[in-house]
Amino acid sequence: MKPVQTNKAPSAIGPYSQAIVANGVVYTSGQIALTPEGSDELLKENVGVQAVAVLQNLKAVLEEAGSSLNDVIKTTIFLADMDSFAAVNAVYEKAFGEHKPARSTVAVKTLPKNALVEIDAVALVTNYSF
Repeated sequence: MKPVQTNKAPSAIGPYSQAIVANGVVYTSGQIALTPEGSDELLKENVGVQAVAVLQNLKAVLEEAGSSLNDVIKTTIFLADMDSFAAVNAVYEKAFGEHKPARSTVAVKTLPKNALVEIDAVALVTNYSF
């Protein structure tokens, strides 16, 4: 197993890695709308703005692991409010394009730093370069 760390996405805010690569698969930790420059800088705008940032962070972690959004097998989306489903879905669809990984979406009571959306992913590693 190999931990993944990139400065193009926010550092972990707890005792965990941004992702782990094992046996040709990358398992990402959940990403929220923190800026890569600082783990305390949550984008406070609406859920659509947060979803864009989350997917940019996820993309950066995947790329550091030798993967990409096109290699994603499954995602899990955590929403602070299920009424945000359509807004997040529109951003998600734009980010993934024709690629449609398996997905679960769940509503949760609270997310870290009171984020509105969090997304994690499992993806194939196609360009392993550690």
